[in-house]
Amino acid sequence: MQPSHKHLIPLNQDHSQKQKNIPQWHKAMNEEFDVLLRNSTWTLVLPQPTQNIIGCKWIFRVKRNLDGSIARYKAQLATKGFNQCPSVNFHDTFNPVVKPITIHVILTVVVSKGWHLHQLDINNVFLQDIIEDEVFIEQRHGFIDPQNPSYACKLRKAIYGLCQASQAWYNELHEFLLDFGFINAHMDTSLFIFHHGNLTLLLLVYVDDIILIGTSHGFIDQFVTTLADRFSLKDLNALSYFL
Repeated sequence: MQPSHKHLIPLNQDHSQKQKNIPQWHKAMNEEFDVLLRNSTWTLVLPQPTQNIIGCKWIFRVKRNLDGSIARYKAQLATKGFNQCPSVNFHDTFNPVVKPITIHVILTVVVSKGWHLHQLDINNVFLQDIIEDEVFIEQRHGFIDPQNPSYACKLRKAIYGLCQASQAWYNELHEFLLDFGFINAHMDTSLFIFHHGNLTLLLLVYVDDIILIGTSHGFIDQFVTTLADRFSLKDLNALSYFL
C-alpha cells in the first residue's frame, strides 16, 4: 500500500446499498486512503505467525445539508476492533461524548445571555495521535501493495474502529486545551471552560464534532485559528445543527 497505488479501486464492497453511487464511493475511498498514506498511518512489515492480524473494512456515510441534499460522500477505513486482544492490542478506552444534559444546560445559558455559537468538524480525528500499543491490520482488498502482498500494516496512528482510537484523540485534544488555558469540567469530561477577564469560552466535544460557545465572536475566531494550526478541521461557522 504505497502512494503509487492509492487510486486502486476495491473489487468488492462491505455495504450493498451503495451500488447506484459507485463513482462517488470510489472517489471517497481513494481520498481516504490518500489521507492515510500522507499521515504515515502505518508501515508495511512481514508479520510473525503468532501476531494477531486484525481485519478491516470500509464504512460509508453520507453527510447532508440542512435541506436534506447530499453535501459529500465519506468513506472511512475501519478496523474490526472486536478482534483486538485486551492488554495486548489495547489497554485504556474512552469515548469523548458530551452528555445530553450538558448540551441542554449550555444552550439554555446561551439563549438567556445572547452568547455566540460556533461549530467545527475535526478532519480524520483518529489520525491525530501516535498509538503506543502494537497493532497490526491486514491490507484491504483492492489496496494491496503488489510488491508486498503478504505484508501487514503495523499501525503508527489510530484509525477508526480501534478500541483505543477515541482515547488517543481525546488525550491529544485534552493536552492542547489545558495548555491553552482551559479547565476540564468535573461533571462532564467532554466540556472544557476558558475564562479570562470578561472573556468566556466553552468547548463541547462529541467525538469529532466541536461546539464553541463564547462571549466574544472575535475571540472565538482567534481560538479557531489557533486550533486549526494544530488540528486539521472544517470550520462550519455558526451552529446550525449538531449530532
